Amino acid sequence: MDYSIITVRYAKAFFLLAKEKNLLEVFKTDMETISGIVEGSSDFILLLESPVVKTSKKVKLISQIFSGSVHELTLKFLALITINKRETHIPGICRNFLDLTRREMGIKTAMMTTATGMDEATLGKAKQIIEKEFDSKIELAQKINPEIIGGLVIRIEDKQIDASVLSQLKKIKTKFLEPETK
Repeated sequence: MDYSIITVRYAKAFFLLAKEKNLLEVFKTDMETISGIVEGSSDFILLLESPVVKTSKKVKLISQIFSGSVHELTLKFLALITINKRETHIPGICRNFLDLTRREMGIKTAMMTTATGMDEATLGKAKQIIEKEFDSKIELAQKINPEIIGGLVIRIEDKQIDASVLSQLKKIKTKFLEPETK
């Protein structure tokens, strides 16, 4: 079975529930919380993937981990996923749910790559400029890559703006290596 179908179906079902109950913003925050724990904890992934841990124990542990930090319906949803033995798909379900939610809310995601880190004030200004330029609400993430030397690279969905020193140097190199034609 195609695993992406599983994650899309569960994400769509939870998304429709969120819209029906008027809890889209709440569930979005919940899924971001769950996604953050999934990405930040290899132990949590081991728990999800472990064939040794019984389903009832997984449900109990997941409930203990997220109780108080996510909505009651989100806890029930996680329990349902686990009971149906689909807990290994939680990261994909979160990702698909967040994509659906962003699309519904008209939010675009942007990744800004710089050679060094930026402070919150500068990131905020960059976000405002990008939102104005693309006439859309933006979720901006930052990535540090010292190889670009300086400047920045902004990727918004399928568009990329490369204003890095590395790309400028490559352009100059290409220009110098072109044969002269008279």
